[in-house]
Amino acid sequence: MRTKSTIAVLVVVLAFYAALIAFKGVAMLASGVLVGRLLGVALLVMPLLGLFVVWREVEFGRRSEVLARALDAEGGLPVDDLPRRPSGRVDRGAADQLFLRMREQVEASPGDWRCWFRLALAYDAAGDRTRARAAARRAISLHA
Repeated sequence: MRTKSTIAVLVVVLAFYAALIAFKGVAMLASGVLVGRLLGVALLVMPLLGLFVVWREVEFGRRSEVLARALDAEGGLPVDDLPRRPSGRVDRGAADQLFLRMREQVEASPGDWRCWFRLALAYDAAGDRTRARAAARRAISLHA
């Protein structure tokens, strides 16, 4: 719950900041100078782009949470029992073994969102965030 509250506060702050920037952009558009107009357009576009990126990330997190809850309700969510280093990070060798098992499941059932989501969790445990997000996106698309 703390994470959701933090995200909500950050989104509100971003929206406030975007509104301030947009206000300045409108003022620059009214300046009558070509450079001011161009900067005004940029100041209107950048906050919109930032808000879009934040919305996309929040939506990804929401959809991933839906999958995690559904998988947990089915009893298919893997137990986080991997050995950890003193720093708290998962032991790389154990994460790699988990990844290999999950990858075999995906290869056996490439159309099953559950296998893709478990693969995303295994990638995450192995520290490969890029592939974890890609596998999670694939799971989300298969679940929809």
